Amino acid sequence: MTKPVSKTVTPRANPLPIARKCHCDEAVAMLDSRLVHEHADVLGVKVSAINLDMAVNLAEQWVAAGKSGYVCVTGVHGVMEAQSDPELRQILNQAVINTPDGMPMTWVGRYQGFDHMDRVFGPDFMTAMCRVSVERGYRNFLYGGKPGVAELLSKTLQTRFPGLQVVGTYTPPFRNLTPEEANELTALVRESKPHIVWVGLSTPKQERFMAQFVDRLQAPLLVGVGAAFDYHTGSIHDCSAWVKRTGLQWLHRLLQDPRRLWKRYLRNNPAFLWHIMWQFSGLREYPDYKEAQTVETMASLSHGSISLPAQVRGSGK
Repeated sequence: MTKPVSKTVTPRANPLPIARKCHCDEAVAMLDSRLVHEHADVLGVKVSAINLDMAVNLAEQWVAAGKSGYVCVTGVHGVMEAQSDPELRQILNQAVINTPDGMPMTWVGRYQGFDHMDRVFGPDFMTAMCRVSVERGYRNFLYGGKPGVAELLSKTLQTRFPGLQVVGTYTPPFRNLTPEEANELTALVRESKPHIVWVGLSTPKQERFMAQFVDRLQAPLLVGVGAAFDYHTGSIHDCSAWVKRTGLQWLHRLLQDPRRLWKRYLRNNPAFLWHIMWQFSGLREYPDYKEAQTVETMASLSHGSISLPAQVRGSGK
């Protein structure tokens, strides 16, 4: 039996205007020094050489510009999935921000000379942007999670951040969205006019969804935060800061959900170490992300030219 689709939209209070999409030449003009940033090269995936404060600042500038774009939060799992999936690698490399989610991304970046680079964990970024949303009047929309999670997250965040505007939620089924459901989602988001659409699926489903819908939803930012929905609602317990700084958060996650995660970590972690050693040695070449210049990325986003399957992706995990 097909699981029901849950959605809610709440009235907007004193809505902050959103600048709608503009043509590519205007978008390029908006890409001043505040929006352009450096990237580390992690096996051909460009990972933003930023820290949490820089990520928040870049996101604020992007919302102010009013141009539709998406933010990926990428760790070892995403990088390794991209090694066998050129389409996913392209999606990651065309993100307006691709945060270093995990210490391995940070260590690689620092090895490449980005001393300021630091971990930008999805739940931490969501927390920081909720604070900014209260200050700036940003409207937020929650997409993803198991049935009931998005609604619970909305209540949890609004309790934690009084004044936070969550203008809608949508819980997709555990399958591909039908064209009718895709149209329904589009109508809900356009009606609620959020500044940020939080996408809580799994990698690579959330990245494909954002690339597919970035222009269609007409929101300034889509942000894929994976398990952040479960962290903030208490379904997943966070670990101590020292565990995170030593790069062992994956082990903490594994102990909480071994049946689902053991194959991911057993396959990806050793493979990542093997490949990154080859990259550092210079004896093996990996795709050069620098071939995709910023202007070309903006053109792709503006005209919807990212090559994706025609079928709309859902939230199957």
